[in-house]
Amino acid sequence: MPEAGFTRATLGLGGNLDNPVRAMALALQMLDARADCRVVAVSRVYRTPPWGNTDQSFFYNSCAAVDTTLSPEALLDVCLNIEREMKRVRLERWGPRTIDIDVLTYGDVEQVEPLLTIPHPRMTERGFVMMPLADIAAALVVKGKAVRDWLSTVDVQGIEIADENRDWWRSA
Repeated sequence: MPEAGFTRATLGLGGNLDNPVRAMALALQMLDARADCRVVAVSRVYRTPPWGNTDQSFFYNSCAAVDTTLSPEALLDVCLNIEREMKRVRLERWGPRTIDIDVLTYGDVEQVEPLLTIPHPRMTERGFVMMPLADIAAALVVKGKAVRDWLSTVDVQGIEIADENRDWWRSA
């Protein structure tokens, strides 16, 4: 449980250009270095087939739990700023990227806003989100079902564990 004043959020991270595992690690280190964010759990790293636009390299994905004093929108802004600092360019939907950071959940918040919908609207349909999220929050209830139960309903074909070490982000 997060301490008073903090809310537990979950993030999905991924990428498939340059060195995506290093990019995810740097993003998590940048978040953890902030006074208003604490990385409290990180999943294993998964190598996943491309989704949406399938004519591109495999992705690397992970999820993290972060305790934060930021509002959901401010947390999204921090994540987008980290993406920009890491030279993320948005050229095509579901296209190649150096880093992608999505706010998946934020405490018990449910909202549909133009810039941020929580929980993430498509997270429960994606094996590349549910597998790493189950590593750190299998009992987390999203849209009325536990993550572990959502995981049993999504396509996980071709998804492989790329790194078993959950401290991978600290040393990359």
